[in-house]
Amino acid sequence: MNLIKSNIIGVITLILILFELIIGFGTLAIINIPRAVVKTKRFKVFLYKISNQVGELTVLGLKWIMQIMHGKDSIQTIDHNDLSKDEWYIAMSNHSSWADIFIILVATNYKIPLLKIFMKRELWWIPFVFLANKALDMPFVHRHTKAQLEKNPDLRYKDYENTIKSCKRFHRSPTTVFSYAEGTRHTKIKHQEQNSPYINLLKPKIGGMATALSAIPQINKLLDCTIVYESKKRSAWCFLKGEMRNVKVDFKEYEIPEELKGKSYLEDMKYRNDFKEWVEELWAIKDETYEKLKF
Repeated sequence: MNLIKSNIIGVITLILILFELIIGFGTLAIINIPRAVVKTKRFKVFLYKISNQVGELTVLGLKWIMQIMHGKDSIQTIDHNDLSKDEWYIAMSNHSSWADIFIILVATNYKIPLLKIFMKRELWWIPFVFLANKALDMPFVHRHTKAQLEKNPDLRYKDYENTIKSCKRFHRSPTTVFSYAEGTRHTKIKHQEQNSPYINLLKPKIGGMATALSAIPQINKLLDCTIVYESKKRSAWCFLKGEMRNVKVDFKEYEIPEELKGKSYLEDMKYRNDFKEWVEELWAIKDETYEKLKF
């Protein structure tokens, strides 16, 4: 009986989420039609703000769906920071499940500017992802392997230039540039292959964040989000069924050191090393936080 009930919850949750996304992104698509004709900066800024408002309302709808289907107190948010929608942020998070993005979006809804998520270029064919890129200026990034970069070093420069270009759009109004610092979903196998020095985390990758910081001088703060699930299950279907309902999200806000601002990640080796050391220090704190938050 419980199996039937959980599957029914999963089906209904999936339908509601799809319906909400269709309404939200459909509205965004219609709103942004004039962008093809009107090219003035003032109009682009206006559309950008309206699009973000629609995005926030869409996330609010997702929040209500999750509360109705999975329980009002399923997401426990731990936040002792003075967060603001009027600030520019870099945000990072650990990554262990497809569900993480819904959890982070809901947990940050109306607390900070709508997340602008670095998305893999390989996902461009997914309608919702493509519309998010076009309507909300969420940048696509390429994830090249070390072997690919060694074979064609120019790829590194091309990716850097594309990221800088994408981030320039975020000067228009307060923005949160978000990245999964681990670069991939955490699994035991990946943790072992990396020989990660962290108990609960993979090694952080800092290229995207450092480049964004180079491109957006308004950013003064980094927001670290730590997600901890009670369940060991991680599939999309388990999330929809509510089997991952109990989750804690911890926020820690950090001032970005002045010496890490206004530098070129690609050209300044000292900056690259300094930024890496700083993030690794925060990652060690994050690992301890994760351990304390375990159910």
